[in-house]
Amino acid sequence: MKRSFKLGKETIGSLDLTITVSSMMIGVGILTLPKTLARVTLSSDGWMSIVLAGTLGIVCAWIMAKLAGRYHGEGYFAYASSIITKPAALLWTTGMSLYYIIFCAFEIRAIANISKQYLFERTPVEIIALTFLLVTVYAAAGSRIGLIRLNTLFLPLVMSISVFVLLFSIPLFHYSDMKPFFITDWRKVLGGAKESVFSVLGFEVVLFYTSLMKRPDKAPKAAMLGVALTVLLYLTVYVIAVGVFSHQALKEVTYPAIELAKEMQVPGEFFERFESIFFTIWIMTIFNTSAMAMDVAVNNLGHLFRKMKRQQGVFLLSPVVYLICMFPENGIEFNMMGTLVNYGGLIFVILMPCLIYGVALIRRRKPYGNT
Repeated sequence: MKRSFKLGKETIGSLDLTITVSSMMIGVGILTLPKTLARVTLSSDGWMSIVLAGTLGIVCAWIMAKLAGRYHGEGYFAYASSIITKPAALLWTTGMSLYYIIFCAFEIRAIANISKQYLFERTPVEIIALTFLLVTVYAAAGSRIGLIRLNTLFLPLVMSISVFVLLFSIPLFHYSDMKPFFITDWRKVLGGAKESVFSVLGFEVVLFYTSLMKRPDKAPKAAMLGVALTVLLYLTVYVIAVGVFSHQALKEVTYPAIELAKEMQVPGEFFERFESIFFTIWIMTIFNTSAMAMDVAVNNLGHLFRKMKRQQGVFLLSPVVYLICMFPENGIEFNMMGTLVNYGGLIFVILMPCLIYGVALIRRRKPYGNT
């Protein structure tokens, strides 16, 4: 007799959504954000850019959670069709699908590049990327609830290791490297905020996972908390990185977060290459990000092709994702790919959902099931 495994709960709580939002936001961006801000702002003023970007992220997360919770009885494609017409919703869904496919490919290529630099020096990038993709496909082909359970399993471990690295980096921290304060022109602060926004993208998953919540009315608070926790981590990593490496040196450090793990001092010299342990743990959250990106892409395509099953969608997307992630032949082309992902995120992840919510407020359309 054939039996299928089913999870005990088919719904998620507010804490699960908070962890899911943080898991999606924490990815490759935090590894390079301190360097990016050091090149745009002066001294340690990049923290203001992070706060501005984080505030925008919290507001947008609240808007998207309100939108998803308001029409909880309907799928996002259904309520988008009723708000902005079906052709416009179809176009938006197609754009979102393409964005998440490219985003998933970018994350996989990024983790392959970094893994080759720090862990597998003699292994070809193609093999590393293929291996990571296969693991991602395995996770995305399962249930959506199971994917969220992986988030709740991995994120506490990632956060604990991150706090461990930051705490043991404090002895290397030089307060004098933080001075002088508030010397950056406001235009450069805004420029840094624009760069920081790219690193806080990911909160839009509330549009796709709020439907799994038992109490969707708690989605806005859960989403805001998830963004706030991630922004706090980004802010702490940036401040510690400036204090350890100095502003000028930080401009030349490719992956400051990993270098912090390399420079930290553990009493008793218990760990000699802690950056390898740190990066191995960090792969977990990038794995979650990639798996959720593929999950959302497949979910979007499911609205366009009703007869397509979930596993079919995952297996059809896999070679496409791999070909896209292998397309950049050098660092310049990879950076161009990252720019495409960033601006695509601004359009499909921030601009479009906020516009849809604005139209919904103007039309004052009643939620599904209400009279």
